[in-house]
Amino acid sequence: TYFGKTAELVRIARPKSHQQEVMLQITRYSMYLGIAVMIAVSILAYVMHLKNELISILTFDVAILMGCVPVALPAVMTIMQAAGARYLASKGVLVTKLDTVEDAASVDVLCLDKTGTITMNSLEVSSLVPLNLSEDELLELAFYASSEETKDPIDVAIVSRARKVNIRGRRISFIPFDPSTKRSEAVVEIEGKRIRVVKGAPQIVLEMCVNGKKFIEEKLNELASKGYKALLVAKGEEGGPLEAAGIIALSDPPRPDSAELIKRLKELDVRPKMITGDSFPIAKEIAGLVGIGEKGISLSDLRKLDESRLLEEIERADFLAEVFPEDKYAVVKSLQAKGHMVGMTGDGVNDAPALKQAELGIAVSNATDVAKASAGVVLLTPGLGGIVEVIIQSRKVYQRALTWIINKVTKVIQFTLLLAVGLFWLGYDVLTLMGMALLIFANDFATMSLATDNAEPTSNPNKWNIRNIMVSSVVLGILLLIEALIAIYIGQRLFSFPKNKMQTFILLIMVFTSQFRVLLVRERRYFWKSRPGRELIASVLVIIAVFLLLGTVGIVVERIPLSASLLSLAYSAAFTLGIDPIKVLIFRSVRIS
Repeated sequence: TYFGKTAELVRIARPKSHQQEVMLQITRYSMYLGIAVMIAVSILAYVMHLKNELISILTFDVAILMGCVPVALPAVMTIMQAAGARYLASKGVLVTKLDTVEDAASVDVLCLDKTGTITMNSLEVSSLVPLNLSEDELLELAFYASSEETKDPIDVAIVSRARKVNIRGRRISFIPFDPSTKRSEAVVEIEGKRIRVVKGAPQIVLEMCVNGKKFIEEKLNELASKGYKALLVAKGEEGGPLEAAGIIALSDPPRPDSAELIKRLKELDVRPKMITGDSFPIAKEIAGLVGIGEKGISLSDLRKLDESRLLEEIERADFLAEVFPEDKYAVVKSLQAKGHMVGMTGDGVNDAPALKQAELGIAVSNATDVAKASAGVVLLTPGLGGIVEVIIQSRKVYQRALTWIINKVTKVIQFTLLLAVGLFWLGYDVLTLMGMALLIFANDFATMSLATDNAEPTSNPNKWNIRNIMVSSVVLGILLLIEALIAIYIGQRLFSFPKNKMQTFILLIMVFTSQFRVLLVRERRYFWKSRPGRELIASVLVIIAVFLLLGTVGIVVERIPLSASLLSLAYSAAFTLGIDPIKVLIFRSVRIS
C-alpha cells in the first residue's frame, strides 16, 4: 500500500554514520601503531636481555595498550554533542539524535520546503478570475470543496473569504485534499441540481476540464510571475464533464528574514535548494525574491531524463517545482550519490523517509509526530533561523572534536615511541603502570572540558579527512617525542636521577606537555588567537597544580625536588608552545581548518 511503502522507506532510510566511521578509524590506527611497537619492542627487549621475565614483558605491553586505546573517545564525543544540543535547545531547536549535532557540520546542500519555511504559510485570497460567472459564485464553488476542519491553510483562507458571500447549496459529499492527487472534491445540491466541484493544482484540474485551456494557462502564467499561488476551480453535473469555473489566486509572501538567512547560509558555503509542490513560475518567483537562485526544473521534466542526466539536473538546480512529498527521498538519495552531505526540511508523514535519510533531517515547527520522530532536529519556531543556528553550532562541535582527536593521536605517537626508545636508552620502563594510569586521566578525561571550549566555526562545511589528521598528528607527535627525549637527557645530566625519580620526572613532563598540547592544537592558527573556555583553563590549572603537588610531596609517585618539578613545568610550556609556528605551517599544508 501507499502507507506501507512509506513505512518501508522509513525503515531502510539510514545515512552513513560519519562519527562512527571516524571513531573506528582513529581507534584502528592507534591500535595498529601500538601493536606494532609492542611486538617489535617485546622481541628486541627479550633478545637483548632487557626483559627476561614474561611478567615484565606483559607489563610493558599493557602500558603500551593503555596509552593507545582512546578509551575516552566515545564519552568525549557524546559530551560534546550533548553540550551542543543543550545550547540549541536554548535557541528553540530540539535535537532528537545526538549524531546530528556533529554531522550537520558537513552539510553542503540544504533542501528547503517553500511553504512555512521560506514563506509565511499564511495564505489569503488575493485575486479572483471567474469564467462566465461572478466572483461570489466562484468563491461559493470553492467553499464547497474546502473545509476548515482539515486545518489546511488554503481551505482556511477560502472559507474565511467565502463567509462574505451567499452560500445557496447543501454539500452531500466531500473528499479532502490529497497530496497524491493534488485536489479536493465535493458533490453539492444547488437549486435541486447535483453539482460536482473540483478544486486543486491548476495543472491537474485543467487536464480534467473541457474548456478555456489557453485563457487559463495565460492567466496562470501572469499570476505566477507575480508570485501568486493559484488554484483552479471546476464544476459540472454529477457524472458529466467538468468545465473550468475560474482561478483563485492566493499569496504567501516570504518571511521578512528569509532573504537575510538565505544569504547567511550561502556565506557558510551551504547551498540552499528550494523544493515545492507549486508550479514552476511560482517557485521561480519566490526563489528569486529570497536570493536562492534562478536555475530550476519541474519534476515532470526530470522524469523524462535518464538516471545520469537526472542526477546532474537535480545537483545543478537551485529549486525543484511540482515535487510530491514522496519524491523528496529520491532527491536526497540523488544528492548523496553525487557526494553531497544533505540537509532536508519536512513536516508531513510522506516526508519521513527523506528526513531520516538526510544527514541533517529537520522537522519544522508544525510537523507531524512521524516527521519529528524521523528527523534529527525539531524546530520550535517557524523560519530558517533555527537551521542557521544548527549549522553554526555543529561546526563549533566539530572543531572541539577535531582538537580532541589531534591531541589524542599526537599523544599516542609521542607516548608509544617514548616507551620504546626510553627502554633501550635507560634499560627500564620510563613510566610505571601507576604513572600510565595517571597520564591517561590527565590527558583523556580531564580534556573533556573541551566540550565547552571557545571554538570558531569555519566559513565552509567540515569534512573528516583522517589522512590529513594522521599526517599532522604524526609530525607533532615526533616533535613532542624529541621534547621528552631531551627531558630524559636533562634528568640524567642535571639531576642524575635514579630509576624511580626519573620515572616521576618523565611523568611530570608528559602530564604538563599534555595540558599545553591541548592549548596548542585547539587553535588552527597561532595558539594566542583565541581565548580558551573557562572550563578548559580551570582543568589545565587544576591538573598542573595537582601533579606539581604529587611530584614534589611524593604522593603515589617517587618524590623529586621542587626545582625539578618547576623545571619540568617551564620546560614543557616553552617547548610545546614554542613549536606553534611549525603547527600552523603543518595545518596549512594539509588544509586543516
